[in-house]
Parts: sequence; C-alpha cells; structure tokens
Amino acid sequence: MRNRCRAGMRSMMAMLFVLLPALAHAWGPSGHRMVARLAENQLDATSRAEVRRLLGILGANSLPEIANWADDMRSDPAQRELSRATSRLHFVNFTDSRCTYDEPRICANGQCVIAAIQRHAAMLGDRSATDRSRAEALRYLVHFVGDVHQPLHAGYRSDRGGNNHQVRFNGKGSNLHAIWDSPVLGSRRLRWNDYARLLERAPISDNTANPIDWAEQSCRISRDKGVYPQGRTIDKAYLDRMRPLAERQIRLAGKRLAKLLERTLD
Repeated sequence: MRNRCRAGMRSMMAMLFVLLPALAHAWGPSGHRMVARLAENQLDATSRAEVRRLLGILGANSLPEIANWADDMRSDPAQRELSRATSRLHFVNFTDSRCTYDEPRICANGQCVIAAIQRHAAMLGDRSATDRSRAEALRYLVHFVGDVHQPLHAGYRSDRGGNNHQVRFNGKGSNLHAIWDSPVLGSRRLRWNDYARLLERAPISDNTANPIDWAEQSCRISRDKGVYPQGRTIDKAYLDRMRPLAERQIRLAGKRLAKLLERTLD
C-alpha cells in the first residue's frame, strides 16, 4: 500500500511539473512566432545571411522555428535542469509602480530578462565565440525580446505577473497571465503566419534600443492601460480593448529584435 501511495505521489508531482511551466509563458507560441517572423522580414541582407547560417547549426531554417525553444525545453526531461536554471530570465519584477529599473534590487546577479537580453546579445556578437554558442544565444535572444514586451512579464505587483490574479473567462476559472498568453491575441482567430502578415501592413516607427527602456515601458502599460480589469470577469469587450495594445507590443518587439540583431551582427 505504501509503495502505491509513493507511486501515486510521484505521478502527481510529475503532472504538476508539466503543468507549472505554462504559468510563465508570454504571448503563447503564436505570439512568439509572430515576433520572430516580423523581425526576420525586417533584417538587412548581411544580418539575414548570418542569422540563416547560425540557424543551420540548430537545424532550423527560420527564426519562428526557434522562437519557442526557451519555453518548450521545460517539457523536455533532458533539459529540465537548464530550464530551472534559466526560469528567472523570462521576466523582471519592478519594486513599485514607478517602474524604474534598479539593477541591484530587481536583477541581482543578472537574473532577469533585461540582463539576459544584454548577455545573449553580447555572446551573439562575439566573433571569437564558437558558432554553437552564438547560435544558442540567438534562440534565447529571439524568445526573451518577445517576453519583455509582454506587459505581465515586466510588472510591479506581487501576483507573479498576473498568475495569482484570478479571473473568470468563458465561465471557467483562470488567471490574468493565462488570458494574455493566448486569448487576447487568439480572439483574432487567425493562424500565426496570417496574423503576422496582417501586422506587417501597419509598420511601426521606433528608435528605442535599450532593453531597460523596453521593460520600463511594458511595466507602465500594465499600470496605466487597463491590463488589470475593473472586475474579475474577462469578457469580449476586454479582449477587444486589449488586442490592439498586444498587437502593438508584438510589432514593437519584432522591430526592436530586428534592429538588435542588425546592431549585433553587422
């Protein structure tokens, strides 16, 4: 009987481990692929050629193919330790609603998405590093730039990026982070590649090159733009209000990722 109980507990823990990673996703797989596609299509010829060369080392042909690797590895038993070691690199927690970056307090030892972007950009641009190391840096960079543009990955509240902010959606319990993972963009009911083509029709201008600024802007969005609803029910009206904001963040992320890759590789 004891053995059966232990086996049952191990099974439950394994299930929990599989379920927990979903709490830390940003945009969902489609959103990350859109960011990658928008960036890829904006690269200059020199950067595009180097990106494709490095993608070949990873067995990939395009940036969207690697955009979700940093999340997907959480469900790979062989990469479980790496997933745990990098889990804090997907977000940054500001200390208050001023949304001001104070590195020693909120990114100690480089454990936040801002430092991760800076670190992997430096590795990608280091021509003395191995091609494999630079290719690994590329796939982290593509993902983390998407992460930092999701407002709930750069918040200041104590609710774990909205994971502990309980809401109801379609008559079922959920949390605000999960709503931003998929339903906000998913309410368009488009495949990600068609969605990316739609967003490309509305180019966006931006000259903000510092990941610190990107994170601070995302934090202010979570504070000012109605991301946190008045009540606890998520309805169609909320999704309709938030979707243009999310789409703008996707477009900004794509443009900024392209410029970052160009600065790093050229």
